[in-house]
Amino acid sequence: MINFENCEIGNIVIHKVGNKYEGGELTISDNCFLPDDPDVISLLKNYFLSPFKKDAFYNFQAYAGELENNPVYAAVNTIFADAGAFYAQSVTIAEQLFEQSNNPNIKSGELYIVYFRNCNIEEGLCDAVGIFKSETKDTFLKIILNQHTYQLKSESGINIRKLDKACLIFNIRPESGYKVSVLDKTNQQEAIYWTNDFLGLQPSNDSYFQTSNYLNLCKDFVKDIYNKENDVPCADQIDMLNRSINFFRDAEVFSEDRFKEEVVREPEVIQAFENFKKQYETEKEIPFQPTFPVSDYAVKDEKKYFRHVLKLDKNFHVYIHGQRKYIEKGYDTARDMNYYKLYFRDEE
Repeated sequence: MINFENCEIGNIVIHKVGNKYEGGELTISDNCFLPDDPDVISLLKNYFLSPFKKDAFYNFQAYAGELENNPVYAAVNTIFADAGAFYAQSVTIAEQLFEQSNNPNIKSGELYIVYFRNCNIEEGLCDAVGIFKSETKDTFLKIILNQHTYQLKSESGINIRKLDKACLIFNIRPESGYKVSVLDKTNQQEAIYWTNDFLGLQPSNDSYFQTSNYLNLCKDFVKDIYNKENDVPCADQIDMLNRSINFFRDAEVFSEDRFKEEVVREPEVIQAFENFKKQYETEKEIPFQPTFPVSDYAVKDEKKYFRHVLKLDKNFHVYIHGQRKYIEKGYDTARDMNYYKLYFRDEE
């Protein structure tokens, strides 16, 4: 869990990164700055740090076998080793982002490089380097008093409640590519450009990574194998998904043996799940662990992608959250139609 309550901003620099594909330019600031006003500092801290609440972490990838060949890693590594190199390395980071901004879909924007002190994470207190990009401008109305008459004037600026792209590099485990938290609120294509092309990151093999990927495995197993094509009713598919997400929700530590026993259950389904899991590991290059701590954040993030709705023609949507035994499927020969029978105690 990350705690920024006692975190301090040590230095800030802002550069403007245009879209290279469209002939945009890279505009480099002459100096760093640090506001004197405590209220401005407080607003900046909230703007930069409040979105970082998950425990999903990444590491820098080695390029050609060496971490130092990753430009952003090398720049941040130099900053942590020598605070006096902050400005020069911020320029290197801006140049790397500009080189990767070579697609018509990438927006221009301000790039903030920020040095933070006393970030409290699981490993203890550490410094961090933040890289933030602001792309979205909002229009604000400013009230002006002019000769005893109030007037309105529109101004374009940054909404401090919206952060487009960001990452925090914590000065932890540099030999393994540091501990990095990433944020991207734009589309998937831009997320790839920010995380992969610019930063050169890969997911850490931690509790969030394991939990998220195992839940994706369960979801894809139901979609590809445990499905109507293999004579599995939709209600049973939803029940399998419900049991999967509920198992992770209630467990502090995942046990694959217990998962198979309580969720997958039937021997032939367990065998199909095992075969699918081996194929999944090979294709996705994901090494699943038989036991790992469950990440509550990952469960919360993945839950919204799990299907709970049974759609019946265009007449009914049945939301299934409880046990499968309380819903029964049948066929009415007189109507030549399928039906579901629901069992419940109280009507709300």
